[in-house]
Amino acid sequence: MSNAVTQIPAAPSALALQHFEATFAFETDCWDTHDALQQESPGFVLIDARSPALYERGHVPGAVNIPHGKLIESRLAKYPASTLFVVYCAGPHCNGAARAAVRLARLGRPVKLMAGGITGWIDEGFELASGADKG
Repeated sequence: MSNAVTQIPAAPSALALQHFEATFAFETDCWDTHDALQQESPGFVLIDARSPALYERGHVPGAVNIPHGKLIESRLAKYPASTLFVVYCAGPHCNGAARAAVRLARLGRPVKLMAGGITGWIDEGFELASGADKG
């Protein structure tokens, strides 16, 4: 009996492996981001791509607020060209992180998206910080 899940066969294992391994070059998750932020040098700059008002209400501790529309080269000049940026927004219902990732990639900057955004962060049980960006 066919259904929406079985109607199209699964990809061959080699192709599935290639696909799923490739996603790690583009995305990370809230748990791994949280874990890395516990280190003295996490190896990336975390960008909250939402508005300053939303950032002030609650953001991932250690995140810098740069709304996706404000990601321009002059704003990034203080970071070496090799700096990895991890971007997030409100959650899976928001495309602000993807917009930020596109802007950073167009500027030639290494970038990954934190899947889940604020929603995922809260779902994992992690705390939010509040207040304005001091960076």
